[in-house]
Amino acid sequence: MSTGTRKKAQEAEQHLTRAERVARGKAARAEVPRSSHGVFEPEPNRPDPIELLERQAQSRVPELIPIRYGRMLTSLFAFYRGAALIMASDLAATPRSGLTVQCCGDAHLSNFGVFASPERRLVFDINDFDETLPGPWEWDVKRLAASMLIAAQYNSFPVKHQEQVVLDTVEEYRAAMARFAAMKNLEVWYAHLDTETIVAELGSQLRPKVIKRGEKDVAKARTRDSMSAFSKLTHEVDGQVRIVADPPLIVPIAELANGSERDEILDSLHELLRLYCATLRYDRRMLLIEQFELTDFARKVVGVGSVGTRTWIALLLGLDGQDPLFLQLKEAESSVLEAFTHPSAFDNHGERVVNGQHFMQASSDIFLGWLHLESGPDAGRDFYGRQLKDWKGSAEIEQMVPKGMAAYGRGCGWTLARAHARSGDRVAIASYLGEGPSFDRAILQFSQAYAEQKELDYEALRTAVTSGRVKAQTGL
Repeated sequence: MSTGTRKKAQEAEQHLTRAERVARGKAARAEVPRSSHGVFEPEPNRPDPIELLERQAQSRVPELIPIRYGRMLTSLFAFYRGAALIMASDLAATPRSGLTVQCCGDAHLSNFGVFASPERRLVFDINDFDETLPGPWEWDVKRLAASMLIAAQYNSFPVKHQEQVVLDTVEEYRAAMARFAAMKNLEVWYAHLDTETIVAELGSQLRPKVIKRGEKDVAKARTRDSMSAFSKLTHEVDGQVRIVADPPLIVPIAELANGSERDEILDSLHELLRLYCATLRYDRRMLLIEQFELTDFARKVVGVGSVGTRTWIALLLGLDGQDPLFLQLKEAESSVLEAFTHPSAFDNHGERVVNGQHFMQASSDIFLGWLHLESGPDAGRDFYGRQLKDWKGSAEIEQMVPKGMAAYGRGCGWTLARAHARSGDRVAIASYLGEGPSFDRAILQFSQAYAEQKELDYEALRTAVTSGRVKAQTGL
């Protein structure tokens, strides 16, 4: 479908009545039964998963690729985290209801977490949007559900608890979508989930020990800010504050190059920051430009799937050199969904990420912006920027017990439904899902089948490393 045709179709959808939207969902259910989502069978011509990873590596920093493979090999769940492209390729062959939303594109459980809203409330939301793109809502649900199952397996939960974790996650998505379908448009956009709400709603369902651990995690998240990063990531050199080197994970600009090459990179990074600032809202741009001074840059390795993309951290200082702000400027490549849906409406992939994040999140970082570099070592590449740390925290899977993971899954399910309800036809999706557990059971079946496939893919990567096809660097 061309961009113009797709736009006309979307405009027509906006004017459907509630009854027409309900009928639309039921018609989609008749054409694509909910039970059909339970099937996963690899296509006969399924692409080699290692070849897909190698294809991604072609545009990334070569010396960092072994770190990516090493991190993916630490566990089956870590492999799953880094295999968003492989799953997108697999999902392309699965049933679709025909109802689209703004997809996260990588909605595994570790891409949900807590962070500070501009009002300084600790909120729970999706926190990674590198792969965001309009697409089938089912793909996000399947990515989330399979991650819950693999995490439960990683923790050696009994099978019945593994299944309950997935069922609770999907049931909450379905129930929340029904509630959002009954709301007015602005009510959906105002909906959010803060930590106090989570504790109040789930506290009675969890053991005191689990609640106490959750409260500790929340308290720990509040300490993760620019001041904590400042104490860990900087030191003083000749009376100047500089980012500490920890190669290859953190490499300051002073150690990346010397002489004229260093000057070229530094000029490129100053240009990067200037272009990024131009995309910020006026008041925030003035805050950044007039009240903070750029002090140092460093290249930083982040995540699992993102390892090898060009990611910079910038240290800026405010009053008296004791008012630090760390920004992360991360390369934005094509979404893994694009090859299987349609190209992004945005020429700049950083802008795609930022707009997708605003669309799906209830509250976003005040310094969320984007840029494109025309010159320098990173010429031709897109980036997006945000604060490096702002009360950020994510789930510690290894510490979870079955009831705790199920409760966490319900929080993820609610949050994903809220994100989808903001951009898609929530009434039609709720109508498609219905009131019974048919869809929930189908997604459990899919997750079980897909977890088995991931074990095979994981072993394929191990074999590729053993044979020397690819190199893996562990412990980083």
